Amino acid sequence: MKALWTIFQMILSTQRAALTRGALLSLVVLLMGAALLGLSGWFITAAAAAGLAGLGAVFDVFRPSAMVRFLALGRAAARYGERVLTHDATLRALEVLRLRLLGGLLTAEYARMIRLRGAQALNRLTADVDALDGISLRLVLPVLAGIFAQLTAFVVLWVLVGLPVALWVLVGFVGGAALIFWRTAQRTAPLSRRAEAAGQAFRSRFIDLIRARRDLAVQGRLTAQADFALAADERRFDLQRVQDRAERQAGAAMQVLGSVVGAGALFLGITMAQGGSISPALAALGFFTTLALAETLAPLRRGAAELGRMVEAARRVSRDVAQPAPVAAGGRITGGVLRLEGIALNRMMTVASLVKNLSLTVELGETVAMTGPSGAGKSTVLLALAGLHPLAAGQITFGGVQLADLDEAALREQVALLPQRSALMEGTVADVLRLADPQADDVLLWRVLAAVQLDHTLAARQGLSTWIGARGEGVSGGEARRLTLARVLLRTPSVLLLDEPTEGLDEATAAAVLRGIRAFLPQAAIVVAAHRRIETQFADRVVALNNSY
Repeated sequence: MKALWTIFQMILSTQRAALTRGALLSLVVLLMGAALLGLSGWFITAAAAAGLAGLGAVFDVFRPSAMVRFLALGRAAARYGERVLTHDATLRALEVLRLRLLGGLLTAEYARMIRLRGAQALNRLTADVDALDGISLRLVLPVLAGIFAQLTAFVVLWVLVGLPVALWVLVGFVGGAALIFWRTAQRTAPLSRRAEAAGQAFRSRFIDLIRARRDLAVQGRLTAQADFALAADERRFDLQRVQDRAERQAGAAMQVLGSVVGAGALFLGITMAQGGSISPALAALGFFTTLALAETLAPLRRGAAELGRMVEAARRVSRDVAQPAPVAAGGRITGGVLRLEGIALNRMMTVASLVKNLSLTVELGETVAMTGPSGAGKSTVLLALAGLHPLAAGQITFGGVQLADLDEAALREQVALLPQRSALMEGTVADVLRLADPQADDVLLWRVLAAVQLDHTLAARQGLSTWIGARGEGVSGGEARRLTLARVLLRTPSVLLLDEPTEGLDEATAAAVLRGIRAFLPQAAIVVAAHRRIETQFADRVVALNNSY
């Protein structure tokens, strides 16, 4: 429930005025509805009593009739305004929330980012955020409006009818509604969570099916994967049917509650009228007002049915939504020596030691290759140098400034990393490269392509207009690797971190690419996680990682 409150505070902070006006109009709707039905009951009963008493000619029918029309028209107008304000405010707030969630996913910690699949991110941005509209529309605002309406009706009924009727109506509606809501939520919360999980599983499996359709077809598993996705969707429908049944039962229970409370109010009113403490018209006012107050229970049935879905969505979204950025220390790299001083690194997401007491100095214009067996920590050291992996001990400085003191913009301006796996988005070669430098002209793009030995290859196709499909379709693995390398070079960093930069290239091409890297960035400090002899030969120095120094 804490996550629900957190999300509601985010929604309220962006649309406070509109939601406040909508909540007030919602309260007005409930109060006008109770007043309309109560006044109508009093009016009919009082008019009938006056007629029986022979006072029909002097009974004032105009002012009650005018008030009935005013309440009827005013209630309709207030309902329209409440719907427009609350729904518009909620949709606008969800737009802001979706943007903040996208920002949070884009700036998440590296360990979190690499574990987040594309289908999961899509579910967060669509299904989870859509589920959160019920927090304000079906939970907070209806509950608050209903409570205030019940309290107001309690005071009015106490003054006009009597304390027994007022107390019965308040305790009956509030206590009964709370019990029904609690029991329904207990039953539907796990159902809605499981239904939402099944829906997200279907979307994830369907996206996987589309992305891997060629490989699945080759392996003869296309139909099996489609059935696997449809099984999740069928499970979602089965759970939703059970959930809908529970919601209908909750609605029936609330109808019964309204009838019981109304019957009790009628009994108490008749008893008091027979005792002479109130008139029959006031007893009718209490009864019909009670019937109108049953409207305060209507939104609760759906809110209880979707509570589990909203709680799970709020928990996931509140974890990933972007938080206010911390104040940066303001340090900036102005050039100098890259220095690692006694750093220690643990394995990702664990406390298991990976690298201990590593010290290293890299001058500008120098190339250092790190070697060692698989799992020795070469890639993790590069991540630490890029500010993407926390240090267990020691410090990293560049030009005398600690990397931990740099804001994100300053760090990315001077440090660039080519990881083992880099993504290519769909678009032209120019589009792919200009992700790193949107202002780069064609001359610069051809120059960086020449540095990675792709200029002749692409010139034989459509040049910079050569189309790259999703996930690098249309180019070979070696060409994709060199395109991502060219994209990194366009950043012109002072520190270039390369993880297996020549993977998939033959010896001659690899040597030419390494020479092109140094020619394009003659003053950069380059650190390479080397797995090939050609990479160690390219380096000025070789550092062997063996977990002890």
